[in-house]
Amino acid sequence: MNYVSTRGSQEAVTSAMAIQRGIAPDGGLYVPVSIPQVDHDFIASLVPFDYRQRAQMILSRFLTDYSEQELKECLDAAYNTDKFDCSKIAPLHPVGAHNVLELWHGPTSAFKDMALQVLPRFLSLALTKNKEQSDIVILVATSGDTGKAALEGFKDVDRIRIIVFYPHNGVSEIQRLQMVSQEGNNVDVVAVEGNFDDAQTGVKILFQDSDFQAKLAAGGLQFSSANSINWGRLAPQIVYYFSAYADLLDSGRIASGQPVNFAVPTGNFGNILAGYYAKLMGLPIGRLICASNSNNVLTDFLQTGVYDRNREFFKTLSPSMDILVSSNLERLLYHITNGNTVQVLAWMENLKTEGCYSVTGQDLADIQSLFWSGWADDNLTIGAIRRVYREHAYVMDPHTAVAWQVYEQYRSQTNDDTPCVIVSTASPFKFNESVLQAVGGPELSAQDGEISALQALSQRTGLKIPPALAELADKPVRHTLVCAKEDMPMVVADLLGMQAR
Repeated sequence: MNYVSTRGSQEAVTSAMAIQRGIAPDGGLYVPVSIPQVDHDFIASLVPFDYRQRAQMILSRFLTDYSEQELKECLDAAYNTDKFDCSKIAPLHPVGAHNVLELWHGPTSAFKDMALQVLPRFLSLALTKNKEQSDIVILVATSGDTGKAALEGFKDVDRIRIIVFYPHNGVSEIQRLQMVSQEGNNVDVVAVEGNFDDAQTGVKILFQDSDFQAKLAAGGLQFSSANSINWGRLAPQIVYYFSAYADLLDSGRIASGQPVNFAVPTGNFGNILAGYYAKLMGLPIGRLICASNSNNVLTDFLQTGVYDRNREFFKTLSPSMDILVSSNLERLLYHITNGNTVQVLAWMENLKTEGCYSVTGQDLADIQSLFWSGWADDNLTIGAIRRVYREHAYVMDPHTAVAWQVYEQYRSQTNDDTPCVIVSTASPFKFNESVLQAVGGPELSAQDGEISALQALSQRTGLKIPPALAELADKPVRHTLVCAKEDMPMVVADLLGMQAR
């Protein structure tokens, strides 16, 4: 299986090279030249296997230059009970008439662990496969969860340095503490004065700066990415859609071949795009329900075809979705247009220069036949957390609550009774103050910040605090650097010991 750029570069590369580079030289994202197909018998065959085995059966179709043994070793090291607190890795939990796919049982209590526990292993192997002499510098822009998951996955990995940028005052206190207390001899964390889009734009500019990259190369270094723009980060996310379907089959809640909807909270479009790839492969997905918060740029796009980032930016209770530039949408546009890279490049240039672009006609109709979209503000989010807790004694984080609320909107407007999986992306303890307020009322909100709220939420719900979060109060702050968005290149140069530009 080879990979090409969404923006027209004619060079086809192996999966190992796509993973090593992260982003294509022309600024595009790598996509597979073809989509491997599976049938209902294959999907049913997943049922008796554990998550690692299911992952191998899916990923071996995309990462064809990795041997079966290499994949097995990577997956065994990534998905085990030393790292995940549930042996099923991604358990499917029935909540009333719904099914909640819990993707937050990994070491950082967020769904990003599902990919970022295995990506470092894929990347290390890629360096060997590609006979690469340079060391790798991972640049990450995070809206909250990717940063910690990447830091944890890449810490002390040989030949790899990682620098994470997050929006100053734009993540939850728990997310911030997870990052600034990160240990490891090869990690740096920097707060950017701005929002996530500012940090993400700064990283993309560095990836496309040929002069800067020449200086990197002179020092025996090259950039790569751990964001979902990296195919090695996106491909593992396809697995949990198949795994959820297999678990529904195993429980008898659906029959083989029966369609299932997925409601997905997403900001950068990577999580739901993985479901789109699963559908293209042959997984019987009916609709992909795209759930946004008040930063509802994706909702507007999927409903109208107009993508316009020129709008007010909101800080919400679901900060990992506080995004106005959804990078992975570029991959969807590539596939919807049957690989029309000229059109994709034109749209991306319009987004860069005008802040907007418009998709019309059959392309828009095709998108809308697959995706349904809605959004929920903070009040609706809190209401969903409270309602589900009272009715089902189940505790959701704000991102999961957005998906639950939007799915209820979908059912109300369409009367579609297709079985649905609600994708749960974070432990409620990662956003404990807002969850505590929802499940216990304002009088139970902690007065001393999110650390004290951890214990209060545990006492209120009877749930156990994830060990890594419980330890945060005692961990020293190791990273204090704050920079302006325009100073990101200088900061990277300084951290890497390069001559100032």
